[in-house]
Amino acid sequence: MKVKPLGDRVLVKRLKAEETTKGGIVLPDTAKEKPKQGEIIAVGTGKVEDGKKIEFNVKKGDKVLFSSYAGTDVKVSGEEYLIMKEDDILAIINDK
Repeated sequence: MKVKPLGDRVLVKRLKAEETTKGGIVLPDTAKEKPKQGEIIAVGTGKVEDGKKIEFNVKKGDKVLFSSYAGTDVKVSGEEYLIMKEDDILAIINDK
């Protein structure tokens, strides 16, 4: 099944939570904090303001940082994703 976000929304897959602390302590599932980072899987068609289409600042494959309560959790074909507005994205993470 494919999911195509509408308008100015994006589909994000969260990055995996840290399994251990910097000191080497293994964290149980109940102690893990949900990551606030993810990868853009799909983007919508864009926002329209005053009759003009505004292009996205993010693209498929970008790693992004978002706020704790951003988006709506959805499950598609057994995989968990977030659908959120582009405005909920705080930054693009550049690994270079």
